[in-house]
Amino acid sequence: MRKLFGTDGIRGVAGEYPLDAATVYRIGAALAHHLKSEDRVRVVMGQDTRESSAWIADTLSAGLESAGAEAVSAGVVTTPAIAYLARNNNFQAGVVISASHNPWRDNGIKVFGHDGYKLPDATELEIEREIFEQIKDGKSWNGQSKSKSLPGERSLAESYEKWLSTTACGDFKELKVVVDCANGAASAVAPDLFRFCDINAQFTHVSPDGRNINQNCGALHPEAVAREVVEHKADLGICLDGDADRALFADHQGNIVNGDAVMLLLAREMHSRGALKNNMVVATTMSNMGLEAALKRSGIQMLRAPVGDKYVLEEMKKVGAVLGGEQSGHIIFLNAATTGDGLMTALKVLEVVAKSKQPLAELIRDMKIFPQIIKNIRVREKKPFEQIPEVAAAIRAAEDDLKQEGRVVVRYSGTEALCRVMIEAASETKMKKHAEAIAGEMQKAIGE
Repeated sequence: MRKLFGTDGIRGVAGEYPLDAATVYRIGAALAHHLKSEDRVRVVMGQDTRESSAWIADTLSAGLESAGAEAVSAGVVTTPAIAYLARNNNFQAGVVISASHNPWRDNGIKVFGHDGYKLPDATELEIEREIFEQIKDGKSWNGQSKSKSLPGERSLAESYEKWLSTTACGDFKELKVVVDCANGAASAVAPDLFRFCDINAQFTHVSPDGRNINQNCGALHPEAVAREVVEHKADLGICLDGDADRALFADHQGNIVNGDAVMLLLAREMHSRGALKNNMVVATTMSNMGLEAALKRSGIQMLRAPVGDKYVLEEMKKVGAVLGGEQSGHIIFLNAATTGDGLMTALKVLEVVAKSKQPLAELIRDMKIFPQIIKNIRVREKKPFEQIPEVAAAIRAAEDDLKQEGRVVVRYSGTEALCRVMIEAASETKMKKHAEAIAGEMQKAIGE
């Protein structure tokens, strides 16, 4: 079982284990050793706008170089940009320093292989073992190193932007959009991209100061862009998270449009032109039953994977699907990319809206959402639910009561010390009752 890597890399509070300088250095060295089967190991690195990202990138680079690898910086770029660069620019791996949607004090290390995919769990476990061996042997950080850049660091990001601009086509001139960059990595990428695509866009939250990433903005707070859309009479709004691997939307009326609705919109469009392979979409256990019903009416099958875009991707590859995603806004277009890309999702949605000449709200109007509630409980440990009798009993009671008229999903977050309780039901009263019962028992047992 992995101890450092979660569902989306290694995360924690910057400066504290496992993101203290010594451990970060060892992570770099362990990754370089894993890649040493190649004659020349080059690793492309990118980072978000947190104040800790620069020193973590430098320290990781020092660890990489201590084991003979070359670290090349792409500067402040999005997570999917690094996946693209690793795959298309002769790098053996790509590393992103980001904690995505987490608060600014947190940070993380995500690793992509030469193929642009996140590392398999088994590979992450191998790297972990070497890190712990280094700790046991007392190998420590022996200095600082700046990650090297190609002539014109910006050229790497620009190559991604120009490629991304080719993934959607259409006349966007009649659309007026608002784009919330969450004071994150998209702040350095989105304005150029939308200019390339000749999209009339107004950008908000594009002034990062190291501590304002995700703060009351972006995909964590889509109500912010929804207000802007109404105020400026825009056609729709787009909000990204800190590393721009996901996107949420707001329609012209200021209604928030989540990843479930986006998957419905895109699946139908792809299905209409015969591009939805196997007439199948992969969602997660958190996706609403309303999505499943709407897709079924359109002759499209929906499969569910565990939460985490990494696991959505695994299921997509397994069943031969080309579209998948999460309610949170991670959308994967497997024919074009190897990971979720919020900016690509934005372009694809804009393409559908522009070609249809219909507002976003109308295109998803028939999707009927089952009432759903999510309660997050901060926990001091992640103990198996079956080992907490009161919690297990509350879950069974909810499942027995709801039967075919609802769903119960209780899981630990892979990136934070949280337990998430999701209840979905035709009856809002039952939904709230069972969510409160399970959350209450969880809080009493292991809550902070």
